[in-house]
Parts: sequence; structure tokens; C-alpha cells
Amino acid sequence: MDAVNNSILDIIGNTPMVKLTAFDTGPCELFVKLENHNPGGSIKDRIGLSIIEEAEKSGALKPGGTIIEATAGNTGIGLALVAAIKGYKLVLVIPDKMSREKILHLEGLGAEIKITRSDVTAGHPEYYQDVARKLATEIPGSFLADQFSNPANPLAHRTTTGPEIWEQMGGKLDALVAGVGSGGTITGLAEFFKEKNPDIQMVVADPEGSVIADAVTKGTYKYEGGSWFVEGIGEDFIPTNLNLDLLDDAVVVSDKEAFGVLQKLLREEGILAGSSTGTLISGAIKWCQKQDSPK
Repeated sequence: MDAVNNSILDIIGNTPMVKLTAFDTGPCELFVKLENHNPGGSIKDRIGLSIIEEAEKSGALKPGGTIIEATAGNTGIGLALVAAIKGYKLVLVIPDKMSREKILHLEGLGAEIKITRSDVTAGHPEYYQDVARKLATEIPGSFLADQFSNPANPLAHRTTTGPEIWEQMGGKLDALVAGVGSGGTITGLAEFFKEKNPDIQMVVADPEGSVIADAVTKGTYKYEGGSWFVEGIGEDFIPTNLNLDLLDDAVVVSDKEAFGVLQKLLREEGILAGSSTGTLISGAIKWCQKQDSPK
């Protein structure tokens, strides 16, 4: 640990790993990586930094420029944190189900917020990604972060999150559970871990109503208008950054199950977490309980 960091950006990553003991995980041991220890409070700080720095390197983002992004979760906070430190303007297009606390956090960091409907799909004039793309064509000097297809997203996890987990676990890892919003986390981790050991299982925990689980387990999907209260994960389409060929299994988790584990997580493990974490832990518990050998 460095005695002094030059910027808050220097403490993104290198988050702790904790073993959970309060839940029935069958024959398996379950560990969580506490990405809430990032300065913006989530794993998305990693891609906020990666996306902006890669855009600076390529010249896509120039001094005084405006960053634009569509986000239903914490990517906005990650981008806002980095944009504030580096002096960029930021416009975020957000579906109306995002929590008020996150919106206040974003506004405090100086981001301009545009709220859109969460009950419409791609092609509708108020669909959040379409609104962001339109803004990027209208605002001079703008850069669309585009977490759903920007290769800087999985790059962050292939080069930081994955190696950290590998080192912390001493290479003793049988499976990893993650969610899919943009697809960058699980794809970047899979690229790293499959190279280390092809037998490591990459498992998606997916909200009920999302199409990702079917795409992973059945190779086909159809969005049927499902919706879920969990923020930031689950999709009605397959993001460009999601490499289905690297994924092995998926578990479907209802909103009730996701929110149900959070109180136990706080009261018995001392970990305060959000709804997507509830989906991941519930999904991991389900997957663990199905196993017939220690993992």
C-alpha cells in the first residue's frame, strides 16, 4: 500500500476479498470481492477510468470535451468521478428506475442528468441508449462512452479485476459468478481466467425477465417484455461486449430472491450491498447448492 496517492483515481482497484459464512452454499466455499471499496462505490470505477483513458490515447476525447453515456447503474458514477478529476463535462442518460441516491451522487459530481423511460425498448425515441447516441451527434466535441460495445470495458477487467482475483485466491478457483449489464465484466474476466485454466466455470446470475440466461444456456432468446427492480444488470438484448462463447452456465434470480439475501448479508456478514449484488449472491448460492463436489 502506498503511503500517499496523488489522486483518488490511484485507489481504483485492488479491492479486498472476503469469504462468506452466513449462507448455505452446499459443498462449496463462496467468496465476494468488495468492489464497493472503490472510491465511487462500485466495480464501474474501473471501466470509467479505462474508457476515458483509452479515449484520450486514441484522440477520441480531447481537452474540454463532453462525455456522453447511457447508464442504468453505476457506470455513470465511475465516469462522473473520473470526468470530475480530469475536467471533462459529462451528460448521462438514465432510465427512470435508478435510485434517487445515485442521481444525487451524480449531480454532486457535476454530471448533467437526463431521465428517460425504463419501459421502452431499442428503437423507441425515449430508449436511453438511443437518446445518448442522438445527443452525441448534436453536442460538439462529444465522445460517446458506449460501455456496451467499447472494448476498453472488458479490457479493464482482463487487466485488473481478473489478475487481482487470481492472486488473492492463489489460483484456487473453480467458478466465478457475475451479472451482465454491458457484458464487459464477465467477458473481460472470462478472457483472463479461461487462459489461466479453461475448466474455470463462468456463470451468469441473471434477473428474472432478462434474456441473458437463455442466451447462455439455450443458445437462443426472445425478449417478452420482462422487467425487474434490480438495477444495472439484466438486458433485453445481447450487448456487443458480451462474448457468449466464453460463458458456461447461468442462474435466474427473482427480485424477491435478490432483495431477500441483502438483509442477511448486512446483519450477519456486515456487508451493505445493492440490488445487483443481491442477484449475484443469490445466484451463486443457487449454483453452489447444485454442485455435488466441493468447489
